[in-house]
Amino acid sequence: MTPAPTRLEDVRMRDVHLTTPVSDAAIAGLELGDVVYLSGVLYTAREGVYRKVVDRGVPMPPGVRETTNVNFHCSPAAAVRPDGSYAVEAVTATASFRFGKSMSRWFERSGAKVIVGKAGLTELAYREWFVPHGAVYLTTVGYGMGAAYGQGIRRVREVHWLAELGIAQAMWVLEVERLGPFLVEGDCAGRSLFALANREIDLRLHEVYTGLPGYSMGRFGEATSRTDEVV
Repeated sequence: MTPAPTRLEDVRMRDVHLTTPVSDAAIAGLELGDVVYLSGVLYTAREGVYRKVVDRGVPMPPGVRETTNVNFHCSPAAAVRPDGSYAVEAVTATASFRFGKSMSRWFERSGAKVIVGKAGLTELAYREWFVPHGAVYLTTVGYGMGAAYGQGIRRVREVHWLAELGIAQAMWVLEVERLGPFLVEGDCAGRSLFALANREIDLRLHEVYTGLPGYSMGRFGEATSRTDEVV
């Protein structure tokens, strides 16, 4: 197995194609920074679904847990066709930090192993909530990607709790083909790509201040020395 990257320049950014339900072996083979595409079936689930399943103990819809282990934290741009079927042509990812301490119980009740969302979580969250369940986190890439991700959605297989929760919060079960790209942000060992980047930036941040001229005029808190910053 390739050693885990300790510097950003060690991140290989391999293209990886995963088919759902994603196997434990495939999850174990993911590396930080891998560029992932998903094919098969996944479902959207965010606050409304989490409150039902985690807080109220409502069972997962029949067959969903058995079909897929991929949960996308997002809202779909859904439309109703003349024949009454649904079309989802774009998705807007939501920040996963808002799910917080629900994650561990969510893994237990949903059987999810891959979480897709925006911005990721902390390494502590990955170690405490993801690692014990063999789960990983994939992050979307930048903003304005909703329509691009929508191109990977082939059809809506089913939708649950639509009348109760509304379009944004309902559980949409989607058939997808090469949906992506996503980045492996949190791996199966609880390491974070963003944390790796932040540590490397922090080590070199002093270089930004080196040689800066002093201010002729400045506001409170402005400094040309990092140690003098007021935050």
